[in-house]
Amino acid sequence: MWAYEKKLQYPVNIKNKNLKLAKLMMAQYGGGNSELAAALRYLNQRYTMPDEKGKNLLTDIATEEIGHVEIMDSIIYQLMEGASIEEIKKEGMADFYAEHGNDLYPVNPSGVPFTVTYFSSVGDPLANLSEDMAAEEKARAVYENLIDLTDDPDVLAPLNFLRQREIVHFTRFKELYDYYKNKGIK
Repeated sequence: MWAYEKKLQYPVNIKNKNLKLAKLMMAQYGGGNSELAAALRYLNQRYTMPDEKGKNLLTDIATEEIGHVEIMDSIIYQLMEGASIEEIKKEGMADFYAEHGNDLYPVNPSGVPFTVTYFSSVGDPLANLSEDMAAEEKARAVYENLIDLTDDPDVLAPLNFLRQREIVHFTRFKELYDYYKNKGIK
């Protein structure tokens, strides 16, 4: 179903370790408005879209969101790379380290594990697309919040790219929503 090209959709090359920022970035990895939530939401909802147009759009965006998970993982990993136990403790990440070591694990910045209760699929294309538009807007807002929390250009560049993709996805979902609404699809 997918062709995997072994490179990130947007390059991530972070030079400066920053565990505090890595912890904040987990919002877009394992949080309620995260890339992981979006990918799973769209992969599940695509099956009940009324036509190929809807199924294809949700599949395309879900696939891209999986790539965004990979970008967020790269950001978090690079921000934490080479951290000592002392640095991990100092930045309040000892709890995370105790369970996951240096592995990535989808949690939000407070350490709450990812859960599928972050999204819904109700079998109604218009309701699902409304949720999808809201999800994209919430993700955009989270990216803007994260952008406000750093001045590192190596982090800002991929965050700005991801923020812009949220706007594009919202627009694509809105176009499909309007198309179905005008066709009288419920």
